[in-house]
Amino acid sequence: MDRKINMPLSKEDALSLEYGDYVYLSGVIYTARDAAHKRMYDALNENAPLPIDIKGQTIYYMGPSPAREGRPIGSAGPTTASRMDKYAPQLMDLGLIGMIGKGKRTSAVKDAIVRNGAVYFAAVGGAGALLSKCITKSEVVAYDDLGTEAIRKLEVKDFPVIVVIDSKGRDLYEESQKQYREE
Repeated sequence: MDRKINMPLSKEDALSLEYGDYVYLSGVIYTARDAAHKRMYDALNENAPLPIDIKGQTIYYMGPSPAREGRPIGSAGPTTASRMDKYAPQLMDLGLIGMIGKGKRTSAVKDAIVRNGAVYFAAVGGAGALLSKCITKSEVVAYDDLGTEAIRKLEVKDFPVIVVIDSKGRDLYEESQKQYREE
């Protein structure tokens, strides 16, 4: 089913999504990759505040290339989500409701998705140049010294994603393989 959703993602929208749904996101999402996740993890372990209010937000696991003239951002494809699996459950327990990346997630992440009524989306890998056309604004909001791994606030318009793991823990990758397995 195709859906258009305004961001930030509401709890009601997150709970209504089902694995396999095609979704077009419009509004604000944040980017963060390995280095930014490590810094947030360290901050939490030191009882320091996070640089952004994570509650109700969606993080896109993406490190952009430099913007060409007249564009807010360069190529903006997803990175492998499993690299953030060590950090994702804690962030979801603090209110993170959505994640965008590519690839499978661990059982600990799936458990946190179910526990928190969150959702994991996939963006198409290798399509970073096309995805960047859906980004209307990009602004570094934390960890500027990390360069492309800094946390960015993105404004997106009809950003295409697919629900891979829904709030019930159903996984598109696992479910789609079942039809090809022998019983």
